[in-house]
Amino acid sequence: MLKYFAQGLLLGLSYVAPIGTQNLYVINSAIKKTRLKALQTALITVVFDVSLAAACFFGIGFLIDKSFVLRNALLLIGGSIVTYIGIGLIRTSAGVSDKINVDNSLIKIVTTCFVVTWFNPQAVIDGSLLLGGYKASLPQDMSKYFILGVCTASFLWFTSLSSIISTVKHSFNSKVIKIINIVCGIIIVVYGIKLMYTFFFN
Repeated sequence: MLKYFAQGLLLGLSYVAPIGTQNLYVINSAIKKTRLKALQTALITVVFDVSLAAACFFGIGFLIDKSFVLRNALLLIGGSIVTYIGIGLIRTSAGVSDKINVDNSLIKIVTTCFVVTWFNPQAVIDGSLLLGGYKASLPQDMSKYFILGVCTASFLWFTSLSSIISTVKHSFNSKVIKIINIVCGIIIVVYGIKLMYTFFFN
C-alpha cells in the first residue's frame, strides 16, 4: 500500500512541478495578495488539479483526444481566456505599488483556477497518457493508493509554493514585483496564443 502511495506521490510531484499556467498563477497570487488570499488560491487550484488528475487517471483524456469538436472547443475557448488572463496580469502590473492587491472576488479566483487547469487540452491528453498508462500497470486494488499519492502531491506542491513565495515576497520591492508579474503575464499570453494557433492551423 505505502509503496503505491509513494509512487503516486513522486509521479504527482514530477507532473505538477514544471512551470506552467497553474504555477504561474499561484506564484503571481502569492506575490500580489495577502497570505490568506494566496493560500485560498492555492487550495482552489489543488481542487481543480486533483479533479483533472482523477479524470485523466480514469480516462476522460481519451475522449478529448478522440473528439475533434471537444478538443477544438477547449483549444479556442481555453486559448482565448488564458490569453485574456495574461494580458490582465501585464496591464495591472503597470499600476503595481507596494500595496498588495486583494480585490479579486472568490468567483473570479475560482473561474481563473478552473481555466488554467481544465482549459488545457495538452495537459489533459498528456495527463491521460501518463496517469492512464500508469494505471494499466497497477494491481486493481492498489490503484486507489496510487491516485491518493498523486492528489497528495498536488496539495503539498501548491500550498508549499504559495507559502514560500508569500514568505519571501516582502524582500521584493515594487520594481521586482512588476517584473515578475509582467514575465508571468507574457508567458501566459504566449501559451494562450499557442493554444489558439493550434486551433486555427492544426
